[in-house]
Parts: sequence; structure tokens; C-alpha cells
Amino acid sequence: MTKGEQARLMAWRLKVLRQAAEEQNVARVCRRFWMSRKSFYKWKQRHAEHGDAGLCDRPRTPQRSPRATPRDVVDKILYLRQRYHFGAARIASYLDRFHGLAIARSSTHRILKRHGMHRLSANQKHQPHGKRWQRYEKPQPGHRLQLDVKFLERIPGSRRRLNQFTAIDDCTRIRVLKVYDACTQRAAIFHRRGAAPIAVSRARRANGQRRRVPVPVPLAPRGTGYPPRVHPTTHAAAQREGRALTPGR
Repeated sequence: MTKGEQARLMAWRLKVLRQAAEEQNVARVCRRFWMSRKSFYKWKQRHAEHGDAGLCDRPRTPQRSPRATPRDVVDKILYLRQRYHFGAARIASYLDRFHGLAIARSSTHRILKRHGMHRLSANQKHQPHGKRWQRYEKPQPGHRLQLDVKFLERIPGSRRRLNQFTAIDDCTRIRVLKVYDACTQRAAIFHRRGAAPIAVSRARRANGQRRRVPVPVPLAPRGTGYPPRVHPTTHAAAQREGRALTPGR
């Protein structure tokens, strides 16, 4: 019901109450306006308690719903829809797998529809690809190593500038980060030797130049870790790692 229809209905009910007050005959007025006396006395009581505002129709939703979906679950559903654009089935599966919340797919869709999020815009829908991309990687560990250096912010109270060296193996995606106080060839060679627990045969710097290592050197670094599963297609993988780990970005 629109606001205009609601206003006309309130005016009609107020007219019935005033007509009954003037004629002092409720039965005759109810017959004239096609209204039962039970409804008449209901609106008369609401008008006496709340005034003209009491003549509005109250919401038909129940005051209390013990079996309704909890608010925190609704917030999780809306967050997954806004952030990752999951569908109803995938949201229900995600909540069951990672949060232990059993919710039906139909309930998830009903919640999304209630909040106007059951349809995605055209730029957020899945676009089929004629040819799926293939992850860039080398066949064996140590075949190629991506090297890059990132200048860090100066430490407050110090005039020395630090340099973050990053090395990523193109096969295992092992990533090694280390901070040096000088950006020299000696620091780069030292970092390359500690870049992976394998023998490195070729290294590529950030500008694309290659450098052959004549004799494979067995490396045994400490603190190596696996980077996130991304899609690095060129040697810019190390540069992306440096930008992502720089404070303030």
C-alpha cells in the first residue's frame, strides 16, 4: 500500500468515527459505510489511545519470531555477498564448512531477496572465458628465481635507509624476504644464495635481465615461506610482493 492510499484510508476511517459521533447511532453508520461494528469499535479504541496515527494499518509481521535466522548469520550472508559475490548455494556451503552453521539454500536466497541483493549487476556476474588462463610456473625448483629490491622508509631517528630484498622461486613459489642496510651487488648475491633450499640455475632481476650461475650452489636458508596463490605471469611477482608488504600501502 502506497502512502497516498494509506492517507485516504485514514481519512475514511476518521470520517466514519466523526459521523458516528454526530448521529449517535453506530449500527446505522456501520451499515452505511459497509463496516462491521467490531471493526468500528477497534478503530475507535485505537483512535482514543493514539490519535489519528492509530488509524494507520499496523505491520503484519509478527512481533517476535523465535525461529528466525539470527542477526549475526544474516550479517555473514550479506558480507559474503557484498565482498565475494557468492550465490545462495555457495554461501550456504561456506557457512556450513567454515562456521558450522546449517542454513538452507532457500533461506539464504530469501534473506538476499529481502535486502535487495539477490541479483548481481552486470559487471559483477561471471563471464565465461573461451580459454582459461594457465598458471605461470617452471617445471623444476631452482630453474628460475625472481629477484627484486624495495626501498623502505627510514626509521625515525636514523639516517640510514633500508632495502628489502625479495626472492621467489618460479616453481615452488617459496618466498624469502630479508632487509639489508645497503643496496649493493654483494647483498644481492648473498640474498640469492639464501633464497631457496635448492640449487638455483638462473636468476632474473626486476628489469628482466638474466644472470647465469655457473655452478649450482646448494642453499639451506631459514625462515622460508610460501606466498599466497596468485597468478604471476612475469618477473613482476617479486615487485608485487614488495609493494604488498610495504607499510602504508
